[in-house]
Amino acid sequence: MTVALACVDDTGPTGFADLTLAAVAARAGVAVPSLYKHVEGLPGLRREVALACVEEFTAVLVAATDAAPTGHTGARLRAAVVATRAWARRHPGRYAAVQGGWPQDDQAVAVQAAAARAVEVLAAAVADLGVPPHRHVDAVRAVRAALHGFVVLELDGGFGMPDDVDTSFTFLVDGLVAGLTRTATP
Repeated sequence: MTVALACVDDTGPTGFADLTLAAVAARAGVAVPSLYKHVEGLPGLRREVALACVEEFTAVLVAATDAAPTGHTGARLRAAVVATRAWARRHPGRYAAVQGGWPQDDQAVAVQAAAARAVEVLAAAVADLGVPPHRHVDAVRAVRAALHGFVVLELDGGFGMPDDVDTSFTFLVDGLVAGLTRTATP
């Protein structure tokens, strides 16, 4: 798994999409057929890499939200999105693996369950803002969409203006927290 994750990391944002058995075999110094002792072909490799990435990402989210200061509006959500951006910048290929694109078959159950745990962490952070329970899915989707859009644009070099990107990120996060707080049940 370490070799496969290194392959994903080395090719940047497209690392997960570009993952091949040949690349892993070359890095490990073995023939491709010998990998079949460890994984069920490319779908199995992609599933295992995705699972490792999702579990790592979830641990990052949990650590960030657990360390967030209590009593501050949106502190856990802010911590989660800041940690997500930082992790994506360090591991763009792993970040892409977390977003989906893994085989959607009966064997992907573990990946789907791990991804659900990551979403639960975000849902808890959204709930802290007072978002009504029937809107949690909408709020998590809004946060993920805004954050993912920002992260992908940043990773792809899409922010070419000279203005500070960190300031823009803070503006986005402040807007998310303010908007979601306004949905709070009185």
